[in-house]
Amino acid sequence: MNDTIIEVRGLTKTFKKIKKKEGFLSSIRSLVSREVEHVNSVSDVNLSIRKGEIRGLIGPNGAGKSTTIKMMSGILHPSEGTVNVLGFTPWLERERFVRHLGVLFGQKSQLWWDLPPIDTFALNKEMYRIPDEKYKERMAYFKELLQIGHVVNQPVRTLSLGERMKCELVCALLHEPALIFLDEPTIGLDIVSKETIRRFIKQMNKEQGTTFLVTTHDLADLENLCDNVTIINKGKVVFDDSMETLSTYFANSKIIEVKFNKPLDPSKLEGYNVIAWGQQSAQIEIDLTKNDIKRSVYEILDRFQVADINITNIPIEQVIKHIYSA
Repeated sequence: MNDTIIEVRGLTKTFKKIKKKEGFLSSIRSLVSREVEHVNSVSDVNLSIRKGEIRGLIGPNGAGKSTTIKMMSGILHPSEGTVNVLGFTPWLERERFVRHLGVLFGQKSQLWWDLPPIDTFALNKEMYRIPDEKYKERMAYFKELLQIGHVVNQPVRTLSLGERMKCELVCALLHEPALIFLDEPTIGLDIVSKETIRRFIKQMNKEQGTTFLVTTHDLADLENLCDNVTIINKGKVVFDDSMETLSTYFANSKIIEVKFNKPLDPSKLEGYNVIAWGQQSAQIEIDLTKNDIKRSVYEILDRFQVADINITNIPIEQVIKHIYSA
């Protein structure tokens, strides 16, 4: 049985960009004749997401993530390629398609600033033609799960960012969509609010089988939510695999974290690949294809006055940073 919910093949989006030249005469000429270049924001992207999956979609700013999501949601038409989401071609069947889709943009609100969230929920009920009983049932479920019963009748402008984001989630999920696009769902939130949002996403995924596509710059979102991750850089997919595979991307490298008994002159560590440095601490990367980890540890203990030493894998952010810059 094919449980693929998103199937993207050869997706490309080309934008026209006017070449601007410096100088007054060049500006005058551009009024008559403009030189245009074509820029690929997204280039030959292939992507498959299964039903019930929480997929992370990440990349540096300007990598093409937002353009990809806009094409998958039907806002933009691709220049080339095919997109099948929930059995729809998004930009051709937009009205029917969006009834099965939920969207949350962390920096753009669906709520009316001077009205209480409950008014927006009631508007969504009418837009999506949600039956009265189903609406009451869903609202009771969200109020209990997100603990928002005391805030839904207050003007949105009086709510904290964490309370607003909970209400934004209700807007995205009220009509029981099979698929949710979450763009930076925890941006700007405190630790407690972030954990509440993540727990809610995981519970919705587990209890109702809702599929989530999450774009984020917060690596904790990936580690807490996603089994699989797709990385886009310069408009191309550069990694598409499990979080477990990503975490072992540098299986041939280890980090030795060392705390020294007293401040150490950094020149004493010449010859080591020091990736982080403090007055009495250092993180040293060891290439296991060239060095034995046990011998390296003994050498450090023998050469320096060590208060503590620890061996870890390459941090996930270091792996992603390497993929971004590759």
